[in-house]
Amino acid sequence: QVQLVESGGGLVQAGGSLRLSCAASGLTFSSYTMGWFRQAPGKERRFVAAISRSGGITYYEDFVKGRFTISRDNAKNTVYLQMNILKPEDTAVYYCTAVDLATKTKIYTPPFGSWGQGTQVTVSS
Repeated sequence: QVQLVESGGGLVQAGGSLRLSCAASGLTFSSYTMGWFRQAPGKERRFVAAISRSGGITYYEDFVKGRFTISRDNAKNTVYLQMNILKPEDTAVYYCTAVDLATKTKIYTPPFGSWGQGTQVTVSS
């Protein structure tokens, strides 16, 4: 079964940085577009960023553009999210998943299933 384990979250002051990691197993990692979603308190889960199989195409939502960078290391089966100039509104649980880049939605078809545990990012004022 596919496992996607997020890590790297924590507490940071506004203006600070964090790097999230997502370690994948149980799949041919390089075959999938990967991305990050987040869910803030009281809010819907929403798309943040995605990266194509080889890393040549990336997409960011406007609220993180210029501050966040998504990358991947297929040799390590890992996708990253470098988050700079963090704002309190970035506070959320961040989730890693395979995504359909065209629709910015999670892939649910096998070998993928439900969302993982995510990693908590808290940005203080």
